[in-house]
Amino acid sequence: MDMTRRTAAGLLIAGAALAPSFGFAQTNRPIVIGHRGASGLRPEHTLMSYREAIAEGADVIEPDLVVTKDHILVARHENDITVTTDVSTRPEFAGRARPAGRSGAPAWHVEDFTLKEYQTLRCVERIPAQRPENAKYNGREAPPSLQQVIDLAKSESARLKRPIGIYPELKQWAELKAKGFETDKLLLAMLAKNHLPSAAVPVYLQSFEPEALKAVLGKTASVIVQTTSDRSLLTPDGLKKVAEYATGLGPDYSLVTPQLVENAHKLGIKVHPYTFRAENGYLPAAYKVGTDANAHGNLVGYIRTYLDMGIDGFFTDFPAIGVEARNR
Repeated sequence: MDMTRRTAAGLLIAGAALAPSFGFAQTNRPIVIGHRGASGLRPEHTLMSYREAIAEGADVIEPDLVVTKDHILVARHENDITVTTDVSTRPEFAGRARPAGRSGAPAWHVEDFTLKEYQTLRCVERIPAQRPENAKYNGREAPPSLQQVIDLAKSESARLKRPIGIYPELKQWAELKAKGFETDKLLLAMLAKNHLPSAAVPVYLQSFEPEALKAVLGKTASVIVQTTSDRSLLTPDGLKKVAEYATGLGPDYSLVTPQLVENAHKLGIKVHPYTFRAENGYLPAAYKVGTDANAHGNLVGYIRTYLDMGIDGFFTDFPAIGVEARNR
């Protein structure tokens, strides 16, 4: 067994004594997960977004994980960084553009940059037409590494004297693995290096890809969460399969029903739906306020309908609103 695996295995054993505090079990109340930080108020996956989420009372911050050319995990929604950084305006990197990304236009990918190169870029708002106020923060920060996110969670947990969890997601796991990047192993090594999870910084490890989660099973004391929009995983038989490798479920909120929550709980699975957003364009008619799609509707009321179903936590772009709904 190599050093990384020995360290991770030792962490799993050592973490067992602390396990009741992982996942905020001691509070017995739903957790508020800052989706990409407070991405309704700051450009997503920036340190300022994570700081804002923590300041607004989020229990957990969520860094989606991709990887640089030199195998460093970084927080970004996907490996295509064309619209979330200023890379397209940087002449020194014009030659790094791939001929066609998912949109069919030229695209820049994280894995074509070393961490040093990558962090010369600056973050920008992904959906400025919907969130023009966020665009005021364009260019202020470099995209963070996972280590920087962990450091922030640790320091804020100590300062505020309350747990600040992280909820890393292994993005595009199979795609990156095919390119030679074993992001599951990199994440396990990073958690072991930082002595995580801990009572101060609980860890929820998520992926949409079941095989990614199976790859880390038994190698970390983190809570393993299957995020999904796949209805087949939400059937009674599907949930039984999920329970073989995960104790958490992150379903698309549109698929959540009281019966799903009940069925999951019977198998010992916590339910954390994603993603609650305040803009009218994301809300059902009964919770819209006015006719402007970008204006805020009654998100508190909408979240309450899910809390009444018995969910154990939820992802939101607006942590302060989530905290208000939870605390009611």
